[in-house]
Amino acid sequence: MLKIEVFQEDIQVISRTMPPKDGKPGRTFHEQTAYAYLGGKFPVQMKLQIEDPNKLYEAGEYQIDSSSFIINNFGGLELKRYGQSFSKLTK
Repeated sequence: MLKIEVFQEDIQVISRTMPPKDGKPGRTFHEQTAYAYLGGKFPVQMKLQIEDPNKLYEAGEYQIDSSSFIINNFGGLELKRYGQSFSKLTK
């Protein structure tokens, strides 16, 4: 399992909109900044996809369940865009 942390200053939604293209409607993505502990000296900044911009992750440490990962088209490990499973470790 992977440990991530959300800091108090990162309890905000970052929204970005992709314009319509090739007859497909535009899409809006919502993200939140977090930090992943990958074994190095410092955690690495990452973006968490947020399904509902009104339901942000609170500050604290979380453990991400292995069911939240997929293998992408290039054979790399990737966090699922939707349906992630987190367990909060601390307040």
